[in-house]
Amino acid sequence: MDKNYKLGVLCGLGSYIIWGLVPIYWKLLHNVNAFELLASRFIWSTIFVGFLLIILGKSKMFWQETKAVFSTAQTGIRMVLVAIAITLNWGIFIWAVEVGRILETSMGYYINPLVSVLFGMIFLGERLDKLQKIAVAWAALGIGIMLVQSGQLPWVSVSLAMTFAFYGLLKKILPLSTLSGLMIETVLITPLAAAYIYYLGEKSAYLNSDPFTLTLLLLSGAVTAIPLLLFTVCAKNCPLKMVGFLQYVAPTLSMMTGVFLYGEKFTVTHALAFGSIWIGLFFFTWSQFKK
Repeated sequence: MDKNYKLGVLCGLGSYIIWGLVPIYWKLLHNVNAFELLASRFIWSTIFVGFLLIILGKSKMFWQETKAVFSTAQTGIRMVLVAIAITLNWGIFIWAVEVGRILETSMGYYINPLVSVLFGMIFLGERLDKLQKIAVAWAALGIGIMLVQSGQLPWVSVSLAMTFAFYGLLKKILPLSTLSGLMIETVLITPLAAAYIYYLGEKSAYLNSDPFTLTLLLLSGAVTAIPLLLFTVCAKNCPLKMVGFLQYVAPTLSMMTGVFLYGEKFTVTHALAFGSIWIGLFFFTWSQFKK
């Protein structure tokens, strides 16, 4: 087996395993309110990624790419929209984990690839083949089942899928490396995050938490950046079909975590909805392998 391919697969598995088990990490911080946790994630991600840029000697590249992105209003606005999209995605995810809705986050990341394909068709003029159309139809059926049976749209799942698909769409058309992109999008939100923590004053977790909780807060930047870097290695060394196959590891682990570790109920409605989505993902994966 080619060493680069093997390295790519291992890094891909590592990144998706971390993403799949990260709800456990946020659950350990259940005593910190979701907004402060989100703010902390931005602040420590900025610090951690900034440190990586320095030790990897990529600071100059970062400044060059930053200037290029903000050299025109169009790309500058897109970069701001990227920051807003990831803020919404992280915020909804952290809140959903804290209130015991991990299953819904899992569903969101299962349907994300299909939403990305749909966005490619709508915004980039890409055409769906027959298998992809079938896949999207099955995913829509799964969401419809949740809507009919529960009487409400599974908004956590839909919003996570749509915000991350929108985030990926914008990143696709921006001339940025992984580290530079993550640094810019976190830097844009960090002043607001710092202002929020300052606003909390004596109510802040930083003044009222035990050493273990504080350590977890400080490491939130590393937890954010490390799987993204591992994924980058995977994407560079593996064909798209392998990357597409590995991406289902994360929501599967999240689903198992929600059901078996935190006792979330997996009802008949969940079974029907997830079943429809999994059938859709089968057709989607088949179309990727055919290509």
